[in-house]
Amino acid sequence: MREGYEGTGPGTITPDGCAVELYARLPVGDEPDIIAHAVPQGARILELGSGVGRITHPLLERGFAVTAVDESAEMLERVRGARTICSPIEELDLGETFDVVLLASFLVHAGDVEVRRGLLRTCVRHVAEGGCVLIQREGEDYHANVPRERVDPSGFTVRIVSSEPVGDGVHSVRAEYEFPDAVWTQTFRARPLSREQFEEALAEAGLRVDRYLTDDRIWVKAVV
Repeated sequence: MREGYEGTGPGTITPDGCAVELYARLPVGDEPDIIAHAVPQGARILELGSGVGRITHPLLERGFAVTAVDESAEMLERVRGARTICSPIEELDLGETFDVVLLASFLVHAGDVEVRRGLLRTCVRHVAEGGCVLIQREGEDYHANVPRERVDPSGFTVRIVSSEPVGDGVHSVRAEYEFPDAVWTQTFRARPLSREQFEEALAEAGLRVDRYLTDDRIWVKAVV
């Protein structure tokens, strides 16, 4: 396990506390539509942190060519139809570039600044000239509006139970996912970033915001 990360519940738990069986159950949200509307049809996409393919599979169905990267082999075993690569994101160097590099799941908020820098360097290293990097960042009240819960129409409840400062601007976040037949928890480290701090982190890596794709500014299109 990565330091500060933990997970409980049935099945395999990955180094960042994610449960493979849980992620295989989570429904597809609006992410594929947001991505599809922001990039050229048929684009080659490098998806960093793909997990079990919750976003991968809808992108494939929309005609995109996806290379899915995750550090968990157990997660990648669930991915169908995409090229898969098992590697920590910050260590990835494929020697090729893509029309789109996708960094979703709030990974840009990694608690360790050096990990975040590594993630963004990987994005820059793999984006083609004229291409873009799509990033999903936390909502602006993510760490203030706790505890909170949401009941999903498919029949499970997700709770952000707590977000506690642990020093150096980092929070320890605990999430719970309650299904009728099972419960999973995940504890992870996150570094809250204001809009200004986020844009400064991008600039440090050689990226800039092209535009915010959603009104809540959670989805961002960045370019070199």
